[in-house]
Amino acid sequence: MVDIKDVNSYFSAYICQNQINDTMKKIASNRFLEKGVPSRDVEMWRNFDWQTILDNRYKMQQQPNDYHPVESFFHCDIHNIESQLFTFLNGWYVHDNTPLTIFPNGLAVGSMTAAVKQFSTLIQTCKYKSDKQKHSSMFDLASALYHDGFFIYVPDNIQLKTPIQIANVVKTNEDLFINLKNFVFLGKNASLKLIHCDDTLESGNTLINTATEIFLEDNAKVDYFKLENKDNKSVLINDLSIYQSACTEVNTDTNVFNGGLVHNTINSHLLGHHAKINLNGLYLVDKKQNVTNCLSVNHHVSNCQSFQLYNGIMDDEARANFIGHVYVAADAQKTEAHQINHNILLTDKAEVITKPFLEIYADDVKCSHGATVGQLDEEAVFYLRSRGICEKNARMLLMHAFAKEVVNKITVESLVEYTEELVQKRLSGQKIDCSNCAMQCDNKQMIFEVKMPEL
Repeated sequence: MVDIKDVNSYFSAYICQNQINDTMKKIASNRFLEKGVPSRDVEMWRNFDWQTILDNRYKMQQQPNDYHPVESFFHCDIHNIESQLFTFLNGWYVHDNTPLTIFPNGLAVGSMTAAVKQFSTLIQTCKYKSDKQKHSSMFDLASALYHDGFFIYVPDNIQLKTPIQIANVVKTNEDLFINLKNFVFLGKNASLKLIHCDDTLESGNTLINTATEIFLEDNAKVDYFKLENKDNKSVLINDLSIYQSACTEVNTDTNVFNGGLVHNTINSHLLGHHAKINLNGLYLVDKKQNVTNCLSVNHHVSNCQSFQLYNGIMDDEARANFIGHVYVAADAQKTEAHQINHNILLTDKAEVITKPFLEIYADDVKCSHGATVGQLDEEAVFYLRSRGICEKNARMLLMHAFAKEVVNKITVESLVEYTEELVQKRLSGQKIDCSNCAMQCDNKQMIFEVKMPEL
């Protein structure tokens, strides 16, 4: 059993080494030192494997790499999609003397470090709203130790049709501890489609701790697509907080295709009337991968809606955890909130812990929650076989249909086909970068003969 005191000492050493002087970072570091890492008494962190972190001595990269054009070291595999790509390498924004790009319409995208100086008033104003809500100590740690992160500002009445894509790339042979602080702000009547990718080109053991905040003013809308495709030596901790004003809409899709130890947290705060959020997720894990998804949706005012759908498939000795919490305040009448988590276990050694629950203090609400854990439906397999489909392909079709329930929720239309392609390859044991779908590949072996690869 890991002693939490050892974990606190481990991270406190990084704070001491970095000699934090910035006021906001200093406040965050003091919060972390006061609270310490979440103990096993905290439901959302009860099954997190802190020992994986203690087994490594990570280095923090204090300076960005020498500038090289992104095309020289990274090429995005997302095809048939027009997006504006911004790349981060080992936790630093890649740019050639332009840390913050400001477009003619007022849109600003780039380095968080640069934005703290140029947009200090906006960031400080949003900080007051953020500080009213509770954050995990790992959020505070990222806020204290970050060197960079992405910043996006969408002015009032600007509705972006072209998605913005953020690629967080790791390329190093060293064991790195990377902290990122991301900030997204949408003004009134603004809209944004954001694609956020975590990828690994080459690395030792990496620990990536990310704190992201999204603020929406009245009538704003954001579609947020998160793709996590890391190697099995990676520890990935993501903490996303969303603050919605009146008549706003948020659609999130979190897709985990690879990663050694992954912990995703989404804290949603519906602060204005008639706000709506859809939280969807898909996780496909194998070997000894460990993935946790924690959702906390807080209905603070009346006439708001929230919907959650997370599906997962576990193979080999993989473990998954789903913690879903919906809070409805006493003043949040006319709330509609639904959450569901479905899981398929492919082996006797795979494991999932699922805990959806509701905390309701209002009496005029429509709320529901539920979870399922099981194996593939053998009757459905038999039906497909009776139609001339072999057993391997029958099982593949059922798993694909199970995943497709979430894929169809993706609101960035050009990503639906791409994500389906990734699902097929992941389930069939192909490498993600293969250009053929599972049903057309020359290798007809399916998951039960060829296990999912370690990418």
